Amino acid sequence: MRDQSLFDKIDLHLIKVLHTVLTERSVSRAAIRLGMHQPAVSASLKRLRDYAGDPLLVRSGTGMVPTEAGLRMLEPSASILRAAQMLFSDARGFEPGTSRITFRIGASDYLDPLFLPHLVAQIKAQAPFAELEIHPLSAASDYRAQLAQGDVDVVIGNWTTPPQDFHLSRLFSDEVVCLVSDKHPAARRGWDINAWLEAEHIAPAATHPGAKGVIDEHLASLGMQRNIVARCPYFGLIPSMVASTLLVMTTGRQYCERFVDTLPVKILPCPIAFPQLMYYQLWHERTHTSSASRWLRERVKSVAAAL
Repeated sequence: MRDQSLFDKIDLHLIKVLHTVLTERSVSRAAIRLGMHQPAVSASLKRLRDYAGDPLLVRSGTGMVPTEAGLRMLEPSASILRAAQMLFSDARGFEPGTSRITFRIGASDYLDPLFLPHLVAQIKAQAPFAELEIHPLSAASDYRAQLAQGDVDVVIGNWTTPPQDFHLSRLFSDEVVCLVSDKHPAARRGWDINAWLEAEHIAPAATHPGAKGVIDEHLASLGMQRNIVARCPYFGLIPSMVASTLLVMTTGRQYCERFVDTLPVKILPCPIAFPQLMYYQLWHERTHTSSASRWLRERVKSVAAAL
């Protein structure tokens, strides 16, 4: 098929189906996300396979994975969709009161528990027709690729040394402390460095591939290692686990303070001096000058400052 003839057959909706199927790696999940019936998505996928001369998505075990050709299409399809979304909204100027844009935010629940609820509330109050997608940070996801491919507009998190290949702004800093049950022996008699290292710790699962976490990165730089006996990917559940065990949670004071009035827990100083936790928002060059993305980043900064 000649290139021009093929180009004439492809519309923006087909590109959206392509990108959604490749990212979801499932026709049924793509159908839910697109608000389409599954047979319609399957029909679109068949057209895409015919145009590409490649299956694009193949079965692997109980799931599906993109082919090499499919993987090569991820970034270009994301770029086309982001450009289309900004094409007229930026030309007119972003109007939050009427825009139906979709904002995509990558964040973990190790943030202050009030951060994301307040951010969503502020966005919906000022942009009532906008849609929101909150994407988790996990070892199964790659926030760098998500930003580069346009799958998220901003990523919010804390890094000892933030990535230098993205735009960033500081949001807030926080002191490292320990959260323990009010029945923990250290709550009564305190602890030294050795007692803290030997205590039973609970830690979050990795937030992105290869991540060690700022606490353990700093300990490694000091030649130390704590005794982690439990890991949990759901940061918001860890305080409740701490409350009913002798596990120790080490994180920011602001996060811990949200639980001292609702759970039988106590905040203790950490016997090791950690640098302040610094939280940032990151964004890609592709959205740097977008008026809608600038508006979103200002909302993030506003909520961080209020907390």
